[in-house]
Amino acid sequence: MNYGGFFDLDAKKMELSAERQKTTAPDFWTDQTKAQVVLQKIRRLEGETERFDKVVKQYQDVADFAGLAIEEQDESVLAELEKMLHDLTRLVDQVELETMLSEPDDERNAIVTIHPGAGGTESQDWAEMLMRMYLRWMERNGMQSEVISIFDGEEAGIKEVSIEVKGLYAYGYLKAEAGIHRLVRISPFDANHRRHTSFASVFVYPEIEDDITVDINPDDLRIDTYRASGAGGQHVNKTSSAVRITHVPTGIVVQCQNERSQFKNKDSAMKILRARIYQLKKEEKEKEKLEIEKNKKDISWGNQIRSYVFQPYTMVKDHRTKYETGNIQAVMDGEIDEFLRQYLLFKVNK
Repeated sequence: MNYGGFFDLDAKKMELSAERQKTTAPDFWTDQTKAQVVLQKIRRLEGETERFDKVVKQYQDVADFAGLAIEEQDESVLAELEKMLHDLTRLVDQVELETMLSEPDDERNAIVTIHPGAGGTESQDWAEMLMRMYLRWMERNGMQSEVISIFDGEEAGIKEVSIEVKGLYAYGYLKAEAGIHRLVRISPFDANHRRHTSFASVFVYPEIEDDITVDINPDDLRIDTYRASGAGGQHVNKTSSAVRITHVPTGIVVQCQNERSQFKNKDSAMKILRARIYQLKKEEKEKEKLEIEKNKKDISWGNQIRSYVFQPYTMVKDHRTKYETGNIQAVMDGEIDEFLRQYLLFKVNK
């Protein structure tokens, strides 16, 4: 069935059946990489069809409940009916939203990197606030997250963080957050309590699975090791376990110091590097943007995608979609779903 033109359930179930049929082939497990790709697609299709089956069931429950209330002329059930309609609307919105996530990388895991702009402690604190916001959103939406690289600021906040996000459509959702985020508030670091404007950049990359080849010539890498350090320059350990990798042809630099093991830090840094090189090549191929590193414009006024205003009033406004809300505390606690939804609608209608 094609419901409203945005989801063809019968077609999805036929596609799921065809993918399951592939797993019965005698040579299915001969190529482990291809087998994993098929299994991942099966899990995605199962999730999509199960969610839509749930929509159909909830719709029928609402219709039956409403019919019973009308038949018995019982107004006492209106509150329960309103709650059921609210739950159904949210579920329909989620399914409809996922139908917009149709680009090849949308269903992949993601790597989110946050950098503060100019301004020292102010912007470093803002970068940490954004990190907390995204971690809260990931938790709310059942995403698994791991901070794979973080560098603390001298006094407060962070100089850089990279977060690995695992979950269906992690990249598809979070790609909406790539850009400059602007904060306006009374600074907690200013003894004169003046209003400050701070900036931070967010970059989102699809995590590359084993089914995609990203050729990296070892000769193109410059690998440096150094001692990891925490806030205030305190040495976390006495060995050179931190790793910095420079990809010479593109100028991309990644670094990691979270683990005590140099091997683990190198592995995490390579994961980030592969994702960034893949994204760079994808953008070149699509001819939609400049190279990622060249795309890092000034983290400053005029380039922001979203503004967060704490004083003299409260407002969060996305400058691309024009969507805004006054509930800034909820946003900073990770309630950014409507911003993501509005961005996807904006992209579809663009």
